[in-house]
Amino acid sequence: MSSVNTTAHSVVEPTPTVKRIAGAIVILYALITMVPLGWIFLTSIKSPPDSISYPPKIVFTPTLEGYCNLFTTRTRQTPDYIQSLPPPTGTCDEITRGRNMVIAGPSNYWPRFGNSLIIAFGSTFLAVSFGTLAAYGFSRFRVPLADDLLFFILSTRMMPPIAVAIPIYLMYRQFGLSDTALGMILLYTAVNVSLAVWLLKGFIDEIPREYEEAAMIDGYTRLQAFWKVVLPQATTGIAATAIFCLIFAWNEYAFAVLLTSGSAQTAPPFIPTIIGEGGQDWPAVAAGTTIFLVPILVFTIILRKQLLRGITFGAVRK
Repeated sequence: MSSVNTTAHSVVEPTPTVKRIAGAIVILYALITMVPLGWIFLTSIKSPPDSISYPPKIVFTPTLEGYCNLFTTRTRQTPDYIQSLPPPTGTCDEITRGRNMVIAGPSNYWPRFGNSLIIAFGSTFLAVSFGTLAAYGFSRFRVPLADDLLFFILSTRMMPPIAVAIPIYLMYRQFGLSDTALGMILLYTAVNVSLAVWLLKGFIDEIPREYEEAAMIDGYTRLQAFWKVVLPQATTGIAATAIFCLIFAWNEYAFAVLLTSGSAQTAPPFIPTIIGEGGQDWPAVAAGTTIFLVPILVFTIILRKQLLRGITFGAVRK
């Protein structure tokens, strides 16, 4: 018998050439998206003159001046006064004196950063909690006008923030919620609930009802079945929803600028206001941005497996 060569291949499994091309495209896309992040980090370790030089400097002497300027406030003093001071007590003190300035005290960056943590994680927790309960109700019970209610919930996500900014500002001023962490948590929760409901309803729809029915036959109440059966099955969806809600609350700028200015101000509206002697202190702005990226990056890395499972959940049906 003569052997017959064939070039047929599976329509499901990609060929090695397709895999290599796809891998090259993914790597190229990853490198392109990482360029701005890398540039921000490099700017944070430049000196102010190097950060605004043209053409931009790729090779430079690294310095922590941007981070020192971010965490401290400084005042200019005469050289004679600086000479009369005791030796510098740290790197930032030494860098500051090299600019004929002294450290007057800490900056407001850490309080603003703390506000972002409280508001973002607080609103994410509430939005996911309320969204899970609402999604379970829409998925398991016959709700009158369910489709209309779901569309109304989704429509709140369609509105641009500027369209409702003035009414919310007037309402918050009337109830004393302006420039408060509670007011921002409630606002971000209200905005994120619609996203949470729509995402989580799809996940809960994929969980068979027979699991709950079996649990209730064994003596569980509806609430116990929800807590011990449905929630563990919906963990991947809850994690994916939490990441998307946190990203919105962490990066939100429009409402934060309008409704906060002091004690409850978050980092996004604060970072662009960092001003140096000659104008915008770009190394300090880049340093603040670099630190601001860390929590959301860590949170996403911790939940990356659940995020990938959540995105692909229900994509292949048996």
